[in-house]
Amino acid sequence: MGSASMRRCAAGAGLAAAGLLAGCSAPTPGGAPAAETYTVWDPYAQYGDDSAWVELLTRCGAGAGVKVARTPFENTDLTNRTMLAAQQGQAPDVLLVDNPMVSTLAGAGILTTTQEIKVGTSAILPNLLAAGQVGGRTYGVPIGANTLALYYNKAVLDEAGVDPGAVRDWATLTAALEKVTASGKQGITFAAIDTEEGSFQFLPWFWGTGARLTKLDSARGIAAESLWTNWVRQGYAPASVLRNSQTASWREFATGRFGFGENGTWQLANARRLGFEYGIIPIPARTGGTAPGPLGGEFVSVPVQADTTRYAASRKLVTCLTGPGSADITNETLSYVAPTAAGQARQVAADPELRVWVNAVNAARGRTSDNLGAKYPKISEPLRGAVQASLSGALSPREAMTAAQAEAVKATR
Repeated sequence: MGSASMRRCAAGAGLAAAGLLAGCSAPTPGGAPAAETYTVWDPYAQYGDDSAWVELLTRCGAGAGVKVARTPFENTDLTNRTMLAAQQGQAPDVLLVDNPMVSTLAGAGILTTTQEIKVGTSAILPNLLAAGQVGGRTYGVPIGANTLALYYNKAVLDEAGVDPGAVRDWATLTAALEKVTASGKQGITFAAIDTEEGSFQFLPWFWGTGARLTKLDSARGIAAESLWTNWVRQGYAPASVLRNSQTASWREFATGRFGFGENGTWQLANARRLGFEYGIIPIPARTGGTAPGPLGGEFVSVPVQADTTRYAASRKLVTCLTGPGSADITNETLSYVAPTAAGQARQVAADPELRVWVNAVNAARGRTSDNLGAKYPKISEPLRGAVQASLSGALSPREAMTAAQAEAVKATR
C-alpha cells in the first residue's frame, strides 16, 4: 500500500498546491510507517477542529486504523469541488454531500455503490435510503435526516382562539390564519426565496395535494401554488416571504408576531431560546394527514478510487459515521433524526418533543426520488420561479405553473 500511496501523492501535487489534497502518510522519525491518511470532505464549514463532529471523525479514523484529514466546504461549493477533484483523479476517500447531489455525482461516475464497497443498508428506513438511489443502485448511507414542520406561538394562537390540535388540513389551517390576522397578529411566515430553500419549503404543500414533479401544471400543482398566493394576497403571510431564506423566516417567527412559522428540525435549539412558549405540528396535506416533506440531510458516500484497496478502510469510516454508536453524536451536533427505527426510538425516549419530527421524517421523501435523479435541479429551478411569479402577482398560479412545466420539460429532455 505504501507504493500506491506515494503515487497518489505525486499525482496530487497540483491539487495539493490548490488546497484540495489533505496530505499523505509518511514514515515516522523512528522508521515505522505512520497511519495512512484518508481524506474526508464535508459541508459543515460551521464546525471547527474542536467540535464534536471533528472528534467523531478522529475517533472513526482511529477505529479504522487511519488518520483522517478533513476538509470542510460551503455546501454550494462542495459538489463542484468534488467534480474537479474527480477529474484530476484526486477525489476524497469519503464524501458527505447533500442528498439531492448524490444522483448528480453518481451520474458522473464519481461514486461507488454500497454493494461495491460492502456497506450494509438493511437497517436504514427505505424512504431515507431512496434519496441516494439511482436506477436501483444505492450510492451511500444517510447520516441522518431532517425535514419541515410548523412551529407555532402558543400565546398568539390562544389570543386568537385557535387550537393548534384542530389544524388538520388546508381549510382548518387557513381558518386559523384568518383568526390570527383578525386578532392583530400575523398568520404565517415561510421561505419562498428564489433558491433551493424556496423549493424545499414549497414541496410539502405541492406534494400534499398528490402532485408530481413531472407535471407541475396539474390541477393539484396549481392548487398548491394558489394556496400560498392567496395567503399573501389576503395578508395571512407577509410579502417578505418572497425574499425570505429559511433563516430570515425564522427571525420573523422569533419576533413573536406570527402564529405559525414553517421551518426545520435544525431550529430546535433556537426554538428553546425564543422567550415564548411554542409548539410544533405537522404540515397538513390538502385534505388531511401529514404532507410529505422533502428530506434534508447528507449521505456518506465513497468516491471511486484508482487504488481499490483503499475501500476497506473507507468502509470502516462509513460504518462508524453512520452506526448506532455515533448516531447520538451526529444527531445532536447536526440536529438530525436518526435514519433507523431503533435510533429514532432512542431519540424520542430521550426527548419526546422529537416525536413530531420523527413522524415528519418518516412521511418525507427524497427530492430526487421517483427516478428523477439529476433531473430534479432542472425541475426545482422553474418550480421556485413559478412561486416567485405567482406570489409577486406577475402571473396567475395557473400561468406560472404552465410556464414552469414548459421550462422543466425543455430542460430535462
